[in-house]
Amino acid sequence: MTGLPAGAGDGTDEHLPAGAFHLPNDARLARFIGAGPPPGDGRHRYVIVVQALGIEKVGQLQLRVQANSTPAWLGFSISISGHLLGRAVITPTAEIPAA
Repeated sequence: MTGLPAGAGDGTDEHLPAGAFHLPNDARLARFIGAGPPPGDGRHRYVIVVQALGIEKVGQLQLRVQANSTPAWLGFSISISGHLLGRAVITPTAEIPAA
């Protein structure tokens, strides 16, 4: 894949490619929730990691990672697979001013 359609992170799986699913995030919600720092708490940073795998290993990864797996388990499974082609780290920040 080289992209996702609009709405792919809404949690319904309706806009995901066939066979794809969302993993629960740290809030245990299987959808994208975006940044949400408390008002007046200053700037928060967020880390987004995008990883590319060799297509021949995706089937093996599907055996290890289930819909209720954690993001940490996914990262571990990718690391031990030995077939990581590339990784990008995006670190945006967000701040909500005090009311």
